Amino acid sequence: MIPSSYPDPSEIARLTARMLLEIKAVHFNAADPFILASGLPSPTYIDCRKLISHPRIRSTLMDFLTATIMRNAGFEAFDNIAGGETAGIPFAALVAERMGLPMTYVRKKPKGYGRNARIEGDMHEGQRVLLVEDLTTDGGSKLSFVDAIRETGASCGHTAVIFYYGIFPETEKTLGDHGVQLHSLCTWWDVLAEAKAQGVFDTATLSDVETFLNNPRAWQDARKNS
Repeated sequence: MIPSSYPDPSEIARLTARMLLEIKAVHFNAADPFILASGLPSPTYIDCRKLISHPRIRSTLMDFLTATIMRNAGFEAFDNIAGGETAGIPFAALVAERMGLPMTYVRKKPKGYGRNARIEGDMHEGQRVLLVEDLTTDGGSKLSFVDAIRETGASCGHTAVIFYYGIFPETEKTLGDHGVQLHSLCTWWDVLAEAKAQGVFDTATLSDVETFLNNPRAWQDARKNS
């Protein structure tokens, strides 16, 4: 069923942050930073994969994401919903179900045998494809998926994520220069505000996280060789 009503974006952001905190998908630790896929340290880590195990929250967030996509991009803007391997696959399937559209997924690299394909499922030349993922940091990892979609002759001008870091100013430019518009539900700033409101973490931890969010590159540079 396609959701046709939804809260305004600020309330969607607050509720999304609240749900992520409730299922303990949010982790803050400045004393012993997490190492991101980039190899850089961070006092923050988010695990959106946990959402698939919480059906009420999962369903609500997929309603939010579907409504956000249609509000921002249009109600008849897409012909195919593609998930990025692997975290984007379940969310793409759930969005595709709500929008009544075919679902495909994009491999990070060719599987190395058989057709050596990167696209699984039926994607056709001329289709307008929405790329769905769990999150984005600086937008760079989305470009390879977008290029693989475009190599089929389909177009891909939009990507939708549950969580957008919202702290690296180059992200939307990186995607925009590649002809891709980003849609998301909440950012680290929304999570920090809700964590403060709920008192989920101690004051010192929240202060350290806020310092990172205000200047993440400087925070990382000071610690990446420590």
